Amino acid sequence: MRTRARLAVVLTVAGVAALLGIVMALPGSADPLPGGLGPCLGGDCPTGWDEPHTGPAAGYDAAINVYVGGNYSVQDRAAEAEGKIVVLGDFTQNKAAGSGGLYNVGIVGVGSQVQPPPGSDFLTVGGNITITTPQILEAAGGNVRYAGTATGTINADQKIQDPNAVAPYTDLRGELEEASACYADQSKVPATGTVTYPSNQTGPVVTFTGDGTSQLQVFYVDRDIQTAGGGAVDIQFAGIPAGATVLINVTKPDWTIKATGSNPDTWTPLRETMLWNIPEATTPNFGGTAQFQGSVLVGAPASTTSVVVPGMNGRFFTAGNVIHGGPGGGTGNEFHSYPFTGDLPSCTKPTPSPTSSSSASPTASPTASPTASPTSSPTSSPTPSPTVSPTASPTASPTASPTASPTASPTASPTASPTASPTASPTSSPTSSPTSSPTASPTTSPSSSGPVPTGPTTTPSSQGPAPTAPTTGPVLPTTGVKLWIGIMSALGLSLVGVGVLAMIRQRRQE
Repeated sequence: MRTRARLAVVLTVAGVAALLGIVMALPGSADPLPGGLGPCLGGDCPTGWDEPHTGPAAGYDAAINVYVGGNYSVQDRAAEAEGKIVVLGDFTQNKAAGSGGLYNVGIVGVGSQVQPPPGSDFLTVGGNITITTPQILEAAGGNVRYAGTATGTINADQKIQDPNAVAPYTDLRGELEEASACYADQSKVPATGTVTYPSNQTGPVVTFTGDGTSQLQVFYVDRDIQTAGGGAVDIQFAGIPAGATVLINVTKPDWTIKATGSNPDTWTPLRETMLWNIPEATTPNFGGTAQFQGSVLVGAPASTTSVVVPGMNGRFFTAGNVIHGGPGGGTGNEFHSYPFTGDLPSCTKPTPSPTSSSSASPTASPTASPTASPTSSPTSSPTPSPTVSPTASPTASPTASPTASPTASPTASPTASPTASPTASPTSSPTSSPTSSPTASPTTSPSSSGPVPTGPTTTPSSQGPAPTAPTTGPVLPTTGVKLWIGIMSALGLSLVGVGVLAMIRQRRQE
């Protein structure tokens, strides 16, 4: 029996050591996008995201799908933008003659059909909304909120003039700019893979080849992705482990990508963990005949991005302007709602540790006994209100409320007891929770009460993403590496417990 007990102890120690090695081999720090942007938010997120299609709602997502730090311009034959949209500047719609004149926001004819919650703000604008007559901006089932003026035909459940319409989202612009630059810092985020361009291989194809092992696959692109004559190319990926985050950093000042698709399709399976990061380019251009896969982050506030693809399948976040539609856009250009769930390099700035002289922190050397009647509830004086875009991680300074027994020194993590200050977990939407009642889906036949949103196509057009004031809302989902660390830690503790029980049993038998 002693031999068995000793063997159990040995196996336990070996197991814990192996698990610690696995955890330490994983990336040490990983974050979501600023403000928790990227994942689906709310209690009605789907378990899976289908390819663009027509039909009823497949789920509801309160997160921002399109964020524009400057102006949003709808031109030529742009057709629709699915999901929640936030624009800090102006929103203008001036489509080409013969385009039909309709632009859907929130709910669309063709898309993932994961819609913003019914009755929530589908479009939020910090400036003016201008719709060219006789064109129509369609937001059936949701609200249009704006800080300036609104002219032209806007169909929405409510049109809300609100001077503070974008107040919860303004800080995101600077945060996205900083994060974009951080992700592309080659001294801190080195490449793990290579990019082979059309001039170096047979056929009009660009191949991204990963290292086959890293959970963060990083590529740097220093030239346009198109043929020498400006034609579209095939996009291929190889050596990407299952579940890995794919970060593609574009370093060319003015960049164009034109894609025909991916045959065989090695691109679409990576969609929800892929980020195209463009930190410095001032005139990025997305074109081609394919459904574009992956989320996009444009970091330059002075940039103007042109999106002229049949479908942009992923979050789209820019600190600058966006032009939706343009020459060569075919029968329609669309934003489709798909989440980003990858783990990105940590770009959080460390906060200074509290000093011993801080009035809000306990003294460095507490008395031998607590006061006669310590309370566990916060003081009656309210704490300062949080900023409109708090960080997703707690700051290093402790809360102002006293604990039941003073500790020897302040720690960087908040105490388990509730404080008077609201939580720091932001949500991407200040809107209400979705109701169970169905919303009006776009149809192809007009009603007597006015035009309803129509899908510009009956099939996908080709073969081939803010926090509110931190008051309430769901906790942001944990993704990727963080989940595995938790699992491994739990398994390690379980093995330690088995070893302890074996040792106790051995001693009793002795």
